[in-house]
Amino acid sequence: MGTETSKTRDILLNCVERLMLETGYAGVSYRAIAARANVTPGLVQYYFPTLDDVFIAAIRRRSQQNLDKLAEGLRARPDQPLHVLWEYSSDESAAALTTEFLALGNHRKSIRSEITEWTERVRRLQLQALGEASRGKSPMLGELSTETLLFLVTGIPKLVRLEEGVGIAATHAGVVKEFEEFLDSVEPEGGRA
Repeated sequence: MGTETSKTRDILLNCVERLMLETGYAGVSYRAIAARANVTPGLVQYYFPTLDDVFIAAIRRRSQQNLDKLAEGLRARPDQPLHVLWEYSSDESAAALTTEFLALGNHRKSIRSEITEWTERVRRLQLQALGEASRGKSPMLGELSTETLLFLVTGIPKLVRLEEGVGIAATHAGVVKEFEEFLDSVEPEGGRA
């Protein structure tokens, strides 16, 4: 198996991501990756002995990148975790790939645990940030728990992207505008209300 720090491996994983975005996870094969990367299928298989290895490597790499991006955003804006989580969850490029990974996990049980593990890591970081931001302050949304608030702030953008992916747009603009206004009222620029 090729080394995890190899430039070739990164090129192959970039090709996997592009294929998933263009054709869905079902369009990812050794031949398709090889054709996209202009290498032989044997080289792809050298780095990833099974297709599950391809998908797991892609999930791990993208998930670590997303986790690092989220952690940096939360460090840079500790007084605005809701805004950071909203923006993180609204990132179109990450959302499309995440949707493909979730569909993959739904159809390939061997991949599911990897997706679960990374999602739980992200959730722990998100809950920690919300917990730290709310210490000693009044509840952000009345009686809603931190977990419910987290689910709303990260779930609304995901549902909007999922529906937009199949052409549904009714109510989206209004919901997004109203929720962003709510976030601004709870976490104004430079600190909390």
